[in-house]
This record gives sequence, C-alpha cells and structure tokens, in this order.
Amino acid sequence: MQVPPHPHIGLQTVSWLHDGEVLHRDSLGSLQTVRPRELGLMTAGRAIAHSEESPREHARILHGAQLWVALPDAHRSTDPAFEHHGDLPVVTGPGFSGTVILGGLDGAVSPGTVFSPIVGADVTLADGADVRLPVEPDFEYAVLTMSGVTEVDGVRAEPGSMVYLGCGRRELRLRADGTSGLVLLGGEPFEEKLVMWWNFVARSGEEIRRAREEWTSGERFGVVHGYHGPPIPAPALPDVPLKPRGRVR
Repeated sequence: MQVPPHPHIGLQTVSWLHDGEVLHRDSLGSLQTVRPRELGLMTAGRAIAHSEESPREHARILHGAQLWVALPDAHRSTDPAFEHHGDLPVVTGPGFSGTVILGGLDGAVSPGTVFSPIVGADVTLADGADVRLPVEPDFEYAVLTMSGVTEVDGVRAEPGSMVYLGCGRRELRLRADGTSGLVLLGGEPFEEKLVMWWNFVARSGEEIRRAREEWTSGERFGVVHGYHGPPIPAPALPDVPLKPRGRVR
C-alpha cells in the first residue's frame, strides 16, 4: 500500500484491518502503525492531510476496510484529530464474538470519538452458529462480509458483499456456513444533504472548489512530514455543477 499525502474535510476515516499493517502519518504530526483489530480513527474536521503506506517490513496480505463517516453540520468544522485504540471492548455469546469498533453494541461501548449516533462492530461467527444480535430499531443497518459465507436475515452474503437492512428491527439474525467474519454498520438515518467529491465531504460545490484550491496552493491542510515523495495533486473539477444530494433523490 502506498498512498501519498492527500487532504480531507468534513469526515472521519475509520481504518480496520483483518490482515497486514498500515503506517499512518498526518499533518498533526501523528505517526502510527495500525494492525489487525486495532482502530485507526482520523477526524478530518475543517482540514487534515495524511498518508497511508505499508511499513518496510510487512505481511504478504493486506485485508481490511476503510469507512468514511460524514460529520454532521454542527461538527464538520471541528478540530482535526487522530486516535489509535488497540484495546476495544468485545461482546460474546454462543457461537460468536464481536469487537465494538465505534459506538455501542449490547452494552459495550468503543472509546472512539463519534459525532452522531452510529455503530460499527466486527463479528466472528463459528461454523454453524445461529445468532440473534440486539440492534436499535431507530438505526438503519448494513452488513459487510469480510470472510466466509453468512446468511444475513435470510440472505446469503458472500465475501466482499454488503447487505442493506434498513430500519425498524430489534434483532438481527445471522447464520454461518463455516467460520465467517463480517462488519456490522449502523446509525440513525443521516438526513443532511452532502456534496462528496474526491476526498472532501461538504455542503456545496463552492466549498469543494475552495478546498481544492487551498490544497493546490499549499494552504489550510498542513504538511505530512516524513513521507518520501510528493503529495497527490487534486484532480480537475467536473464541468457540471456539484449539487448537494441526500438519501432521497
């Protein structure tokens, strides 16, 4: 993995690995190797830049997910920050264990900072497990299959697939055909309209244009020290207006 310095605004990045390592550097001066089942949580807020690369000595396989969480309007210009949490809470039951990445699940709460009601949990199911996870009826949910095959609410989910589940349930049934791993994602429906372009989450095309100009001119985002190589240049803006879009189109 070799991702040179690049900018973000208006979001959090959630780095979660099953295999391999990622070396994180950012314009705050953070330097951290993120390893499997450790949370690397970067809050971009008003502006941050970072790089991501495999360490010089690294595992043969890199397998994980990076999730982007849009910050609500009241917090999208918050101070940038980076958190690393290697000791996360775990919930267990017959045939399963779940590491709480963000938010809370079944009474266990992650130490990671959140700005809206959300949850992320890494769940491992034993062969033949038939589990009913407690969930919040006001949250909408999705399941991302990381390994093995899981039956999610009656739907067979192969590795790399995501099942969207919507709202209105108090429990989620999971059945494993062999050992399997998945990430449960959820939160209150996000009703704000967003403009997402390149690495930016904003509320208007003008805000995107300004962020792009400031990255190109070297303003606002700071410098990622220690990375050997130039930053990623911003791509050209499209010829059409960037319009805010919401959950309903």
